[in-house]
Parts: sequence; C-alpha cells; structure tokens
Amino acid sequence: MKLQVLVSTVGEDVTALAERMNLESDAIIINQTDYFDYHEYRHKNKKIQCFELMERGVGLSRNNALLRAEGDIVLFADEDIVYDEGYEKKVLDAFEKYPEADFLLFNMRVGESRATYYTTKCHRVHIWNAGRYPTYSFAIRREKLHAANVTFSLLFGGGAKYSNGEDSLFLKDCLKYGLKVYAVPIELGAERERESTWFKGYTDKFFIDRGVLYHFLYGVLAYPMAVRFIAAHGKVMCEKIPRKNALALMKKGIRSVEGL
Repeated sequence: MKLQVLVSTVGEDVTALAERMNLESDAIIINQTDYFDYHEYRHKNKKIQCFELMERGVGLSRNNALLRAEGDIVLFADEDIVYDEGYEKKVLDAFEKYPEADFLLFNMRVGESRATYYTTKCHRVHIWNAGRYPTYSFAIRREKLHAANVTFSLLFGGGAKYSNGEDSLFLKDCLKYGLKVYAVPIELGAERERESTWFKGYTDKFFIDRGVLYHFLYGVLAYPMAVRFIAAHGKVMCEKIPRKNALALMKKGIRSVEGL
C-alpha cells in the first residue's frame, strides 16, 4: 500500500514545509495564496506536489487535495503537524492489522487546551462518539472514500462562513454511508502551538456557529444536544456570556438554518 499525506495550509513557503513537517511519504500540499501555480520536488526520495490556489476555505482546500490524491491510504494534515520518524510504517501497519477498517483515527500530541481525545485502546467509532476527532487524526482508504462520495463541507472551518466543525460533519457522513471507523492507540506526531485561525474567544458568533453546526450534526436533536453542550462546558465557556444567553445564541443558530 502507498500512503499519501494531504496537507492544507495558508500562505506558506511550501518548499520548506516537507522538512518542517518531517514528511517521509508522498504528499500533496494545497497552499491558499493570491495566485495559481504548481510545482513538485523530492524530499527523502518521496514526491511532494504543491498546488498554489486562490480559493479560500479549509474544506475546499482538503477537497482539492482529495481530487488529486493517488495513494491507497490518505492521511490528512495541517502545516503545524510535525510527524515522528516512522509514521508512514505505523499507518500502513495499522491498516494491515485492521483489514476490516476503512477509516482509522490516530493520536497526536497536542497542548492541554487543544486536547479533545486520546485513544488508549482500539475501539469502533459510531455516530454518538464521533464528535471529538480533528481532521489531522484521519487516515482513510482512498477508494472507499471515493465510493462513499463524501467530501468536506464548504460552510464550516477556517476561511468559511461558520467556525470549526467540518471534521465532525465529514466523519458523520462517512459513518452514515457505512464506512467502518476505528480509533487506534497509535501516536504519529505532534501539533506545534500556534494562534488559531478561527477561534477568537467564546463570543456570540462562537455560540451561533455552534448552533448551526448542531443542526447539521443532530437534526431534530440539535436543541437537546445544545443544552447538553452548555451544561458540560459552560463553566469554561460562559465566563463572559451567561449560560442562558449562550444557549439562546445556539438556539438562534439552529433556527437560522432550519429547513436547509
């Protein structure tokens, strides 16, 4: 099997990115810039394809990479990921070990404030426990993904109308189609600390956007899930905006897209 890393980035020097990320497999880099260009180079005897595109939005960026991908397994990444030596073998060995899996979720070392999950035992992932995983943990059999006809939402994520959530929607769509998803206790690398491209604090927009996301994730259960979200995270998220107001903002977001 062949592994290909699909990197989404903005305004980077792509000629230095393979070294900085410690890429040791083939890769496609989609760099959001102010011009169109293409070039490729070799890094550790692997092919690094670089597409400089003017379109904005992380979902569109990842879809552009998917359209051009050729690897049997695709591993999604952002430019702030630094892979450990041997990550390629770890990924391919994991798919050999779990031949029934279409989609594997790997561990990454991240800062405490960014940690939403850490897998200690292999387990199956279902709709009800799929909301914690970022895109940089995703590795998928490419042909299975294309057969499912699943792509990233253009409404959510950095550069899009609404804040983060494109990863949860993508994973939900894969599960809905029937892809078999497992989380495995295998660590591939680390995320470098950087300023978020979308998070500007727990503002009105944060809660409205979360409501919009919950509409698409949970449908008729969006409001009960919003109540659960505020109850679980209100202590941290509602220091400036009271819980009652935050829930009202989420409800406003849910209602704004009802019927879509």
